[in-house]
Amino acid sequence: MKILGISGGQKDGSNDSMCKEVLMVAKEMGAEVEFVRLLDLDIKPCTGCVACSISLVSGKGNRCSVKDDLDWLLDKILDADGIIVCNPIFEKGAPGLFHTVMDRCGPRMDKGINFVATKLAEKTGGKIPDPRILKDKVISYIGIGGSDWCTRIKCDHAVHAMTPGWKVIDNEVFQWSKTIILEDDKIARVREIARNLVEAARDIENAQYKGHPGVCSHCHSRNFYLDETSTHAICCVCGIEGDIKIEDGKIKFVFPDEQLEHAHDTLSGKLLHAEDIKKNEDGNIEKKKSDEYKARVAKYKAFISASVPERK
Repeated sequence: MKILGISGGQKDGSNDSMCKEVLMVAKEMGAEVEFVRLLDLDIKPCTGCVACSISLVSGKGNRCSVKDDLDWLLDKILDADGIIVCNPIFEKGAPGLFHTVMDRCGPRMDKGINFVATKLAEKTGGKIPDPRILKDKVISYIGIGGSDWCTRIKCDHAVHAMTPGWKVIDNEVFQWSKTIILEDDKIARVREIARNLVEAARDIENAQYKGHPGVCSHCHSRNFYLDETSTHAICCVCGIEGDIKIEDGKIKFVFPDEQLEHAHDTLSGKLLHAEDIKKNEDGNIEKKKSDEYKARVAKYKAFISASVPERK
């Protein structure tokens, strides 16, 4: 059993320390551990070229046009049974580098799209994506903030797990915690998170969420897209649509059972999304061949060029 620790913070800072605290417990419990700091890696932004989507839906594997350290990181991730991510909280949410990793992992790590791509490659004799992408995995998150402006981080973390369909065990936030290494009560909670993760990694099939129940009873999110004219709401993580109600003085998110088939973190919902992506990409390929499309691209290209700084 292998537990991978990923820190999104500065070297030897609070995030490194709490990530290592989890790994210490994991090692005590018999796990093989490894530690990665995102700031040590060269991870470039996603260019939006959709090479990953096109290669997957055409049975040509799982390609990315950007060459950097991401594939090295993904290999570490795919080899692990459990992952602990510790991130500093910037602008209420996860830092930009972590979002860059999320962007680059979009279709490439989506379990539904890779499932469809695998079936297509097997049928056509194409290139099969890495089979490790389809394996279940458990993950826990820790967000460490220097104030109480921390209301976005759990949603960011949950969306990261949503794409590959990993099971979230804990999704914890520590406010006012820049010196967390001196706060024994918080360290005790970190150690509990570690034990929960290791126990879940030992029995991934039966692993269960251990954190705060949240408002969405399916994914435990507290973040919703609200309709200003009704009680209708959409969960920002799993995409389930329902209604916000107040029962016994508590907020409750109520939705029909059939919504679960469309949830963004279920295989059924992901397969629906994968089919939609395939249809859309196929249509886009044809549209881009048209003279009208090429003429419009030429119009915008000719209008103005991007300003760039002088390089010495």
